[in-house]
Amino acid sequence: MNKRFTDPYTFEGRIPLKQAIPLGLQHVMAMFVGNLTPLIIVMGVCGMVGNDFEALRISLLQNAMIMAGVVTLIQMYAIGPIGGKVPVVMGTSSGFLGIMKSISAAMGGGVFGYGAILGASIVGGLMEGVLGLFLKPLRRFFPPVVTGSVVMAIGLSLIGVGMGYYGGGTANPDFGSAINLFLGTFVLIVIIITKHFGKGFVSSASVLIGIIAGYVLATILSAVLPTTGVDANGAEYTYSWVVQWNKVASAGWIEVPKILPVKPVFQMKAIIPMMIMFVVTAVETIGDISAVQIGGIGREASDKELAGGVICDGVGSSLAALFGVLPNTSFSQNVGLVSMTKVVNRFALSVGAVFLILCGFCPKLGAVVNIMPQSVLGGAAIMMFASIIVGGISLITNHGVDSRITTIVAVSVGLGYGIGTNSAILEGLHPYLNLVFGESGIVPTAIIAILLNVVLPKDEKEE
Repeated sequence: MNKRFTDPYTFEGRIPLKQAIPLGLQHVMAMFVGNLTPLIIVMGVCGMVGNDFEALRISLLQNAMIMAGVVTLIQMYAIGPIGGKVPVVMGTSSGFLGIMKSISAAMGGGVFGYGAILGASIVGGLMEGVLGLFLKPLRRFFPPVVTGSVVMAIGLSLIGVGMGYYGGGTANPDFGSAINLFLGTFVLIVIIITKHFGKGFVSSASVLIGIIAGYVLATILSAVLPTTGVDANGAEYTYSWVVQWNKVASAGWIEVPKILPVKPVFQMKAIIPMMIMFVVTAVETIGDISAVQIGGIGREASDKELAGGVICDGVGSSLAALFGVLPNTSFSQNVGLVSMTKVVNRFALSVGAVFLILCGFCPKLGAVVNIMPQSVLGGAAIMMFASIIVGGISLITNHGVDSRITTIVAVSVGLGYGIGTNSAILEGLHPYLNLVFGESGIVPTAIIAILLNVVLPKDEKEE
């Protein structure tokens, strides 16, 4: 390699652009759908559907891509204390969906309800940013056994999401069809072969190669097989694995995003529950940064990296809300990609972030990624999400495992993640508690692990 360049497995330094582009695109492919889906869901919950809201919807989706790219760059390069200088990709969080549905219902939905969500996001994001400033004295509550347990819960919570993609999308009538499962399996096999039998760049770009191969196969199948079916109600629909290139043809080349497309509304009954969720997402971000540092770089995250990452999480969410976008947080999908490929180069990830920004200004580029069948992404997602679990295990076992650590991990992950898989067990509690603790299992896992770590006596060697 030219002496001017470094390798993709180091955070600092520059790699050739022809290498950085595909490695960066891997990250865009991994998070593109997940970055836009929360906006689509929340607009639907608020009743902002139909032709009257089509222009606003397009504007918000454009802004979501731009803000994901901008906040990712801030996270990796930092502006003062904002940003951890870590290889973490940021995007629109789905973790807030439960609380946002409640806020929309309480505020009567519509543009006013959506504005209340944005106002609460601005205040909650700033609060999380302040929390990050005081993270260092709180670090003792997050030793490897706690962060490792949280990372494991993050990975476990995403496996179900990955299987949803693998089957073609749970909302689609052909979910779990033979062709969807075939495409997902094909992509997974290509990734395994290129990862372990390829060398150099081929191995590093295994996820992108697998996704492209799946994309090409889906395009061929779309040309030779029937593309429509009939659902249980007798309505005709297009199979989820069909690559609809007509959507790319109809998309525009250039569109300038709008600033403040929705006016923020500040209401305390929206702000308070949202602030609780921002504390929750701070814990998840600590877990994500810990996972990406141990899984990609091979060391624990520093106090400065964690604090900067949490501050960026909060401030980035407030900034995104000014553009009508929901909170931006660390994307666990991309943490799994880093853990699997070990590619942590900041320049490569920056290329992906810039591509996201370009997608926001060029809808045609965004459409190319957006029409990718979910089952193609699912083949990659399963391996990426499971890699997060392995990263959590590494965090815990790197410092040895004794009976105390076994108890903390077993109880926190077992009980915490168990609540996440069957949140109906919390229906007798206050609705806010149900929303905060029952969404994914990450929050109860974190709280239980922190409490047990404080309460259980340590061995003399640990004192």
